[in-house]
Amino acid sequence: MTTVNISNQTKSNEDTTIIVGMSGGVDSSVCAAVLKEQGYNVIGMFMKNWEEEDENGVCQSSKEYADVISVCEKLDIPYYSVDFVKEYRDNVFKYFLEEYEAGFTPNPDILCNREIKFKVFLNKALELGADYLATGHYCQNKIINGENRLIKGNDPGKDQTYFLYTMKKEKLDNVIFPIGHIPKSEVRILAEKFDLSTKHKKDSTGICFIGERNFKNFLSNYIQIKPGKFETLDGVVVGDHTGSAYYTIGQRKGLGLGGPGAPWFVVGKDTERNVVIVERGEDHPALFFDELWANEISWVSNELDLPLPLKCKAKIRYRQGDQACTITEIKDGVVHVEFSEAQRAVALRQSIVFYVDMEGEEVCLGGAMISKAGKSHYEKSLSL
Repeated sequence: MTTVNISNQTKSNEDTTIIVGMSGGVDSSVCAAVLKEQGYNVIGMFMKNWEEEDENGVCQSSKEYADVISVCEKLDIPYYSVDFVKEYRDNVFKYFLEEYEAGFTPNPDILCNREIKFKVFLNKALELGADYLATGHYCQNKIINGENRLIKGNDPGKDQTYFLYTMKKEKLDNVIFPIGHIPKSEVRILAEKFDLSTKHKKDSTGICFIGERNFKNFLSNYIQIKPGKFETLDGVVVGDHTGSAYYTIGQRKGLGLGGPGAPWFVVGKDTERNVVIVERGEDHPALFFDELWANEISWVSNELDLPLPLKCKAKIRYRQGDQACTITEIKDGVVHVEFSEAQRAVALRQSIVFYVDMEGEEVCLGGAMISKAGKSHYEKSLSL
């Protein structure tokens, strides 16, 4: 049996009520199943955050809720649906559109976790009498040095702490991650064992709670995106783009630029002129940076006393491996970070997330929004 350990549990399993945030996917389904098997009082709760039909006329939330019902009835646990459509539109989707209109590439999953899953949804669970909210995130939490810490999941390919860095330690006291200590492959095996209807369901992708869409068509329904020009760093026009919002630093695919020579890559944007700057070659020096600054800092532990300079690890995108770095200064709400090795494609308004080792665990300290990159290797070469 997969054992879920709750470090701050004070009551017996049967007297402990856990509401499981159920999305209709295999991860949350298995969460509910393993908690039920351990004798907890388990309740399934589905969030409706989006209500429009997709381009195929399918209402994704209705489809997902049907899967939640199927799993809960199989497990013989009660289930509910809560509606946070307004909260999602006001606090997540509005920001998502504003960032794209400004020429950035936002990450709605981070804001969704902060504003929806671990704010209004957690509050609703506690309001309904739950001792804990459980989710299917691949991460863990554990008391280290007297504080509840956010820790990486044991499956390195699935760890989701990057999306959860805005979590506060106080909220971790009422949150558990039942599958964070096991690999995804074992989750699938458990889904088979419990014979859950979601056992063969593919992992969800696409925009948080909206799902997979034709992205350009979807975005064009909400904001006006103007076509413009692709230019090189020297100002040479090399083609037309369909809207700067569709492109991000380091992007190669979907540019529609050909010709002899190495492939083209996005190396920058001039949002005022609606120009996307491109150069040839994935190792072009305009793509590499040694330092960055970030604001909107969010530490998991509010009392975290950072001894600066602090050597730690960080990642500037979800799928990136940990990068050795040094936090050299935190001043006026801005953190300055220097990397041991040059970082490729530093994108403004993406998050940088920090990690340190504590008692043999990879602890997520928190993170911030990248506000400024240092001079690129290309810019540095111009001053030599």
